[in-house]
Amino acid sequence: MVGIIVTGHGNFGSGLTSSVKLIAGMPEHYIAIDFVQEYSVEDLARELNKAMDELKDCNGILVFTDLAGGSPFKTAVEISMNRKENIKVLAGTNLAMLIEISMARGFIEDVDALADMAVNTGKDQIVKYTYVEKVEVESEDGI
Repeated sequence: MVGIIVTGHGNFGSGLTSSVKLIAGMPEHYIAIDFVQEYSVEDLARELNKAMDELKDCNGILVFTDLAGGSPFKTAVEISMNRKENIKVLAGTNLAMLIEISMARGFIEDVDALADMAVNTGKDQIVKYTYVEKVEVESEDGI
């Protein structure tokens, strides 16, 4: 199974995790890491390394982060470049992609395929609702 780490600014990791647990139950091989105000980047790096060590026996690791270019994203990328595990780092995480990948890991073990699936799901779930008023058309011939 592919391991999952969810991290981001503030309580992003634990917040999304609470929603995942409510909707789909707590997934296995899943670790949430918050990057709270009291943490330095070194503290974040320590926690990410610790989580990656816990998941090292998985068939790769997906790291879900909030913002591309933010400290959680950059730190996860830097750490992943220096480790032997197959680690993919994603940014722009939303709840839909996290739930889908948590469940898909049960039958897909290719970390690249899961990363691609996560990106596609994340994009597909971003929608804008537009209200369109229904207009009824009367027909003279009764049809």
